[in-house]
Amino acid sequence: MTVHSSLQTYADAWTHSVEAISELVTPLAEGEWNWATPCPGWSVRDIVSHVIGLDCEMLGDPRPIHTLPRDLYHVQTELQRYMEVQVDVRRHHTAPEMTSELEYTIIRRSRQLRNESRDPQTKVRGPLGNEETLEEATRKRAFDVWVHEQDLRTTLRKPGNLDSPGAFVTRDTLLSTLPVVVAKRAGAPANSAVVFDVDGPVDFLRTVRIDADGRGTVDSSPSLGPAVTLALDWETFYKLGCGRLKLSAVRDQIKADGDQDLAEAILENFTITP
Repeated sequence: MTVHSSLQTYADAWTHSVEAISELVTPLAEGEWNWATPCPGWSVRDIVSHVIGLDCEMLGDPRPIHTLPRDLYHVQTELQRYMEVQVDVRRHHTAPEMTSELEYTIIRRSRQLRNESRDPQTKVRGPLGNEETLEEATRKRAFDVWVHEQDLRTTLRKPGNLDSPGAFVTRDTLLSTLPVVVAKRAGAPANSAVVFDVDGPVDFLRTVRIDADGRGTVDSSPSLGPAVTLALDWETFYKLGCGRLKLSAVRDQIKADGDQDLAEAILENFTITP
């Protein structure tokens, strides 16, 4: 257990997901590590390298000194270049090297989380040198690792854990972005409401309300006269939010009632991951 209960939820979710990743990849043959995943340009090996690399950074390990090749066309932004270093430096590692490093990293990171005594509001170094609170960084790791666990399950055709602790961290992370998606990106009118009705292993109903100044908030109360109601299943919701699906591929799985132009604008701007 961590000293601060606000970190425990995220530590538990990270542990559940990263151990699931280890179970998924340990039995893989060498060639299976090269299979493409839903992340553009990334193989199974690359996702595991990303997970290892970011947790090593949370442990305070120095970043690798490594120059990226020029032909990585999926790398377009500074954040992508930052993330790619930990991936590319491991691209020629063998399956035993990958599983050994993953296991060792899990042991070290689990010990760190168990013994964590810093205040959750302590500032730590985030990607590209930005500062964020320890609580935010720990939440992001739980979110990131669960989503990548699902990427691996998709590739390896081993579905599962859609309602695990990490799924609920992911739900709350995506819900926290809905006011920006609806009010700012999609331009929902002032004094309107948009309802998200999600079913499946993780089910919920949330309403995004836009006030007179165009600011959005989200709550769990229904709206009597929403401008839009979007009904979809949990897997579609998270995959759209995390950029794992194109809207065109799942449009027929989403029921949109109300203002169709606004519904389209919301769905077109729904992805929140880089």
